[in-house]
Amino acid sequence: MLLDFHSEIFSWIRGGLLVLFSYHLLIYFQNGRKLYLYYSLFLLGLFIYFLRDVIDPDLSKRVFSYINFSIQFLSYAAFTMFARKLLETKEKLIFWDKVLRFEAQILLGLSLLFPIMQFFFGYEYQIKLFLIISPILTIVTLVMMYFLWKIPGATSKYFVIGTLVYSILANISFAGFFIGQEIFERYKVEPMFFVYAGAILQSLIYASILGRSIKKIEQKSKNAEVRLAFKYKELEELKMTALQSQMNPHFLFNSLNSINNFILKSDIEKASDYITKFSRLIRVILKSSSSLTVPFSEELGILSLYVKLEQMRINGGFEYIVNIDETINLEEIKVPPLFLQPFIENSIWHGLTHVEGEKRILLTINKQGNDIICEIIDNGIGINKAREEAHKKINRRKFFGTQATENRIRLLYKKANVQINVTDISDKTSTGTKVRIIFPRIIKR
Repeated sequence: MLLDFHSEIFSWIRGGLLVLFSYHLLIYFQNGRKLYLYYSLFLLGLFIYFLRDVIDPDLSKRVFSYINFSIQFLSYAAFTMFARKLLETKEKLIFWDKVLRFEAQILLGLSLLFPIMQFFFGYEYQIKLFLIISPILTIVTLVMMYFLWKIPGATSKYFVIGTLVYSILANISFAGFFIGQEIFERYKVEPMFFVYAGAILQSLIYASILGRSIKKIEQKSKNAEVRLAFKYKELEELKMTALQSQMNPHFLFNSLNSINNFILKSDIEKASDYITKFSRLIRVILKSSSSLTVPFSEELGILSLYVKLEQMRINGGFEYIVNIDETINLEEIKVPPLFLQPFIENSIWHGLTHVEGEKRILLTINKQGNDIICEIIDNGIGINKAREEAHKKINRRKFFGTQATENRIRLLYKKANVQINVTDISDKTSTGTKVRIIFPRIIKR
C-alpha cells in the first residue's frame, strides 16, 4: 500500500492538496490578499511535483527531468513569501524579513538554473547540485524557524511546528540519496511517502492557522465597525449639540427682548408676571439643554410656557389649541428639546402679528403606524405673504430656528424617513400656514 503511488492514501493526499490549492486561490480572488496567493502557489507546486509519480513514465522522464527541481524551488519560493506575509516579518523581524526575501530570490534563480543544467549536462548533474543545496536549505530553514518562533502569538508557533514537520519528513525521504533505498524497501515504504505525509500534515496545520487568521480579521473588522459606529454617534451628537447651542441663545434673546418691551412701556405688572414665567421657562430649558433628547411630554410643557409668554406680548393675544391622539404615550417618545418652538414662533411672528381679529394656532399630534405626525396650523397671513413682508423690512426676524430644527431632527432620525413640509393654505376666503412634521417613534429607554 505504501509502495504504490496509485494507492488510495497517495491519491487522497494529492487530491487534498489540489482542493486546498483551489480553495485558497478562490479566497485570494475574493479578498486580494497575497498571503493566500503565495500559499495556493506553494500547494500547486507540491501537487505538480507529486504528479510525476502517476503520469506516463516516458512523459515524466521527458518533462520532469527539466522541471522536477524547478517546481520544488518555485514552491519553496512561494512558501517563503507566504511566511513573510503570514508572520508580518516586515514589521516584526526587519533583518530576517530581508533574509527571507533574499532566499526567495535565490530559489527563483535556482528554478531557472536547473533546466539549463539539464539541457547542457543532464539529470545527474541536477541531482548532484541538489544534494549540495538541500542540506544548506535545511540549515537555513532551521535557523529561520528559531527566530520566527520568537515572534509573539500562537500563529508563529503553529507555523514553525508545521514547517518542521514537513522538513523532518522530507529529509527522511531525501536520505535515500545518501544511505540508499534498501532500508525503505525492507519496511515496504516508498521513500516519497514521507514527503507526501509531511506535505499534507503541514497543509492541515497551515489551514488551521489561516482559519484563525480569517477569524481574527473578521473580529478586527467587527471591532472597527463598532468603534466607527461610536465615533459616528459622537460626531452626530456634536452636530446636534452645536445646533442646540445655536438654538438656545436665539430663543433666549427673543424672550429677553420681550421683557425689555414691557419695561419700556412701564407696564410693571406685566413685566413682573412675564419675568416669573420666563424664569420658570429658563429652568426647564437649562434642564433639557444637557440632553440631546427629552420626553415628548416635557417638550410640550416647555412649549406651553413659551406660548404663554408670547400670548402676553401679542396685542389681543391669540388662541393656542393642542389636540393629542389618546393612544400616544408622550412619556415614552424621545424628541430633540425645543424642536417645535421655532415653528410656533414663526406662526406667531410671521403670521399672526400681521392679521386683525381672531388669532389661532392649532397643534395636532397623531400616530400613523410607527410614525408620529405633528401638524401646526395657524390663521396668519400665510408663509408666502410672510416671506414677502420679511423681505420688505430691514430689521426683520429671520427663519433661522426652523432650519436649525430641521437639521437636528434629521440628525436624530438619520436612518429613517423624516418629512418636514411647510404649506401655504391661504385661499380666497381665509389665510394661514400648515407645518407638517413626520418622524419615527423612538421609545425612551
